[in-house]
Amino acid sequence: MSIKLTPTVSVPALQDKARALRLDILEATTRAGSGHPSSSWSAVEIVATLFFGGVLRYRPEEPDWPARDRFIMSKGHAAPLLYAALAHAGYFDREMLSHLREVNSPVQGHPIQGLMPGVEATTGSLGQGLSVGLGHVLGGRLNQLDYRVYVLLGDGECEAGQVWEAAMAAAHFRADRLTAILDYNKYQETGPISREMALEPLAAKWRSFGWYVAEADGHDFDSLMAVLDETQRVTGQPSIIIAHTVKGKGVSFVESDFTFHGRALSAEQAAAAREELSHVARS
Repeated sequence: MSIKLTPTVSVPALQDKARALRLDILEATTRAGSGHPSSSWSAVEIVATLFFGGVLRYRPEEPDWPARDRFIMSKGHAAPLLYAALAHAGYFDREMLSHLREVNSPVQGHPIQGLMPGVEATTGSLGQGLSVGLGHVLGGRLNQLDYRVYVLLGDGECEAGQVWEAAMAAAHFRADRLTAILDYNKYQETGPISREMALEPLAAKWRSFGWYVAEADGHDFDSLMAVLDETQRVTGQPSIIIAHTVKGKGVSFVESDFTFHGRALSAEQAAAAREELSHVARS
């Protein structure tokens, strides 16, 4: 399948969707008074491209459709983004987003499989999603299903050894239906990745593990579409897209400020962010 922009899947339409997702993330985390808005905002264009750019095959009315493509949010703290995307895709009513992180709510702070339709894996304990994704690929192979599996990784998450165990296994099993996308915003909760646990040379590491590596501007829809199309043509090995992003993208005073990693905005900050995002929509 070739991925390409069409009259119904245009860059302006995807930009509008990205703005709506950012606003929903803002409202949900502000209302909850906790969460990870900046970690969610850095991956908005990636997730919007997958769900609304004609990449993923899915049926909201049949969440367990066997032939569906799988999307696994391995960086589970970005759950607000996953929930917002699923709501916009029609899996459940957007009103559910207002119950983020409430006691006994299915909309928990990290995704829990089985509580909300469309959630493919319980994540949040970092490092596990790529293993789950590989399992889905191997299961599809056994069941003779041709679905693809996309796993969104965090860069801080790549400090976990299980990521590299899964990377080694995926190459060994020639899992060419598996595409990892790395949200490379270069910050984690405690500071810059380069200071906490340097990942570079990152592309070379993945290549040495037997992966096909592509890089993209993680906020540019044309760039994302191009590399997703490129990796779909790869055979005999898994692929990873290193998407260069900005932590907190879309709200200027949050961008690249790691102190916002695990906290919601105050009411005053949220009002400023809301105005900024609305201004982007009008420009």
